[in-house]
Amino acid sequence: METTTPNWLKKRADLSPERTALIFNNQSWTFSELFREAIKVAEKIVNVVPRDCRRAAILMNNTPETVWVIHGLQQLGLETVFLNCRLTANELLFQIKDSETELIIHDGSLMDTVGELKNTLNIPIISFKNLVGGHSSHTSLKKEFTLNDVCSIMYTSGTTGKPKGVLQTYGNHWWSATGSVLNMGLQENDSWLCTVPIFHISGLSILLRSVIYGIPVILMEKFNEKTVNRLLSSGQVTIMSAVTAMISRMLSEQGNKPYHPAFRCLLAGGGPIPKPLLLLCKERKIPVFQTYGMTETSSQIVTLSPEDSLRKIGSAGKPLFPSQLKIMVGEKEAKPLEEGDIYVKGPNVTPGYLNRDDANHASFKDGWFSTGDLGFKDEEGFVYILDRRSDLIISGGENIYPAEIEEVLLGHEDVAEAGVTGIPDEKWGHVPYGFIVSAKKLSEEEILAFCRERLASYKVPKKIIQVEQLPRNGANKLLRRLLSELTADED
Repeated sequence: METTTPNWLKKRADLSPERTALIFNNQSWTFSELFREAIKVAEKIVNVVPRDCRRAAILMNNTPETVWVIHGLQQLGLETVFLNCRLTANELLFQIKDSETELIIHDGSLMDTVGELKNTLNIPIISFKNLVGGHSSHTSLKKEFTLNDVCSIMYTSGTTGKPKGVLQTYGNHWWSATGSVLNMGLQENDSWLCTVPIFHISGLSILLRSVIYGIPVILMEKFNEKTVNRLLSSGQVTIMSAVTAMISRMLSEQGNKPYHPAFRCLLAGGGPIPKPLLLLCKERKIPVFQTYGMTETSSQIVTLSPEDSLRKIGSAGKPLFPSQLKIMVGEKEAKPLEEGDIYVKGPNVTPGYLNRDDANHASFKDGWFSTGDLGFKDEEGFVYILDRRSDLIISGGENIYPAEIEEVLLGHEDVAEAGVTGIPDEKWGHVPYGFIVSAKKLSEEEILAFCRERLASYKVPKKIIQVEQLPRNGANKLLRRLLSELTADED
């Protein structure tokens, strides 16, 4: 017999209807109001969704309307494909076709991308404003969620650059929220500031935890350090999620002024946080808890506990209560301080990738998921992350895979060889640099323009360096870790 829970938003609206659920700019909504908005949206979606539709996609920024659509789709039991608003239409096309999405709902700020999609796709692509219609007799709202059912699908690039749809079940989200609250606790005045994109697991998990915990989300359309610092200084915010680049900008703008004592938790993710930054946060009494997680674990799976945040600076902590983590060296489990591959296990871990039997076979072994990341545990079992996949570039919290950019560079008729690596950057943490080999002298601007037509802006290399040859091993495999040495002669 399958395990079910009551419809989350309906249950929350029944339990605490007058509690604040969402704050955006100068507006706010209670849980009962949020539930009513979700139902209204669900009834409109029914009028445009194809019969027997199983899966719909949203291409929307951080707005209240996006929150209503997400909950509206859940009321109908539709699986939601989250499309990254920063991707080009060409990048989105693969994800839309691969997921067999039958409906796309978008907001009005993305008309150029939408126009290109409409020229290629033969499915309903509708803006939120154009969702019309009142109560529909065909609307059948979900009374319960089955924990094994897929709630959301988010695409993440593998090390080959091929996007994979990560399946996230209601159970994954439930246990992710449970593991987090068992670590951080829950206070009556809690509110979560969301400045990260909702189309990322970091943003979506905040929305779902808000409903499960019964606390408000303060939603920002885009990260702005001045606005964030004002909110953190006001006492309105107790919890926030951020990445290195965001924290650096916050600290720079805030200076030595303290935040309000109500601010009790800054969850830092998106890659290992540099130790100097953690020490600066300690000096300024900013409550940073480093985390480790990914799309496949429905947000963090390892988080530093409050009582360990100062004595274990640099550690991501220990696995959350429902979860497990082990470090493997070959077929054996690593000893303390021994570096190895990170494997995780738990009810918050994805059941697998959509339409990727090969990837599922390679990623799962005896119930354990291979993250592809490297790390170690100390003598007390605290986890330290060394690298989020050896070649992965994390730029401002966005994952960038070198192989995807290399494929684009090699598409240029005059580029014979290409390699991409991440170079430290004060603002973004790391940025991609492209290295090319060609028989003729190529213009850097020409190559960058070529990339801009084919890649999201954050994936476009900051610099293109033409070299005589790329570093390779005896098997002729590109050694990306040595590419940075080729910048020595550059300004």
